[in-house]
Amino acid sequence: MNTYKSLTVIVLVSAVALFTSAVDAKERTTGKGAPDLPVIYVTSQNLYYDTLLLKDLPFNGTENFQLLEMDGPTGVQTEFGPMDTGYYGGRWWVDANPNGFMDEGDVYFLCPLLGPGRETP
Repeated sequence: MNTYKSLTVIVLVSAVALFTSAVDAKERTTGKGAPDLPVIYVTSQNLYYDTLLLKDLPFNGTENFQLLEMDGPTGVQTEFGPMDTGYYGGRWWVDANPNGFMDEGDVYFLCPLLGPGRETP
């Protein structure tokens, strides 16, 4: 199971980087907004946020995590962002065993959104 979770995290991080690295790369070269930073689309705000993966987190069944979906304009989206009720500061879970609820078969990590959000990727 740990090998599966590690592989899922690697695939997730690669997908985030792949989907977002080409977006406006010619206009951003360093710092926040650089092409190597992933971009997450927040549906409730209709805004895009840069982000960075800080660390994997364990599942213990008592902490709040926010669903991160592999969908949307940048390939990665979520419902809530900074200043929204329901945003947990970048504590994400990906439903790796698509059963619709958080359990040990999913992936959990810390990946805060870097504001301010913007209207284009």
